[in-house]
Amino acid sequence: MFIGHYGPAFGLKPLCKPVPLWLLFIAVQWLDVGWSLLVLGGIEKLRIVPGFTEGSPLDLYYMPYTHGLAGALLLSLLLGAVTACCLRGGRLRALLIVAAASFSHWLLDLLVHVPDLPLYDNTLKVGLGLWRHLWISLPLELVSLGIGAWLYARYVPAQRAHGDRWLWSFVAAMAALEIYNAFAPPPTEPAGMAVMALIAYGLLAALAAVVERARGTA
Repeated sequence: MFIGHYGPAFGLKPLCKPVPLWLLFIAVQWLDVGWSLLVLGGIEKLRIVPGFTEGSPLDLYYMPYTHGLAGALLLSLLLGAVTACCLRGGRLRALLIVAAASFSHWLLDLLVHVPDLPLYDNTLKVGLGLWRHLWISLPLELVSLGIGAWLYARYVPAQRAHGDRWLWSFVAAMAALEIYNAFAPPPTEPAGMAVMALIAYGLLAALAAVVERARGTA
């Protein structure tokens, strides 16, 4: 799952308004940020196998530190704690919301991944495998994004005229990116894919900050 992860970022924003939207965008991809860095370091591993599933060519055969259950929980709590330390008030709420946003990544991955999410070390792997059926996994991503964006628009109203035009244009562009990714040629090698993923996460977080400012809610 890629764009669908941003649904919880939008949807959780009304529960903790002092936490900026861009940070929630980082939070929901926090596990994959760590994964990309560990792939570049040769610690976590994958194979690119065209046609591995309809929704993804990635055989994610070794990622116990970022996508194992224990690792995902620890990384989520770590980001929540760092966020809380940077705020003056509402620290417990911020910790919980940011940690929840981060751990939502693992829960959504559980739906689409084939069994490659380890419950312990690199064993007891789980995953419901919806990536095997693109006609299910692609709409699921778009629905997750759409519901989250609707909750954000509904409960964090724009304070500037036409502010929501920025929001829905951004959401439409994200949806288009997901549809493109679903049918684009697979990446050629893991390191290049990891670099592109980090660039994408940073760019989308930056655009989220622009949208929030354009709506007058930053």
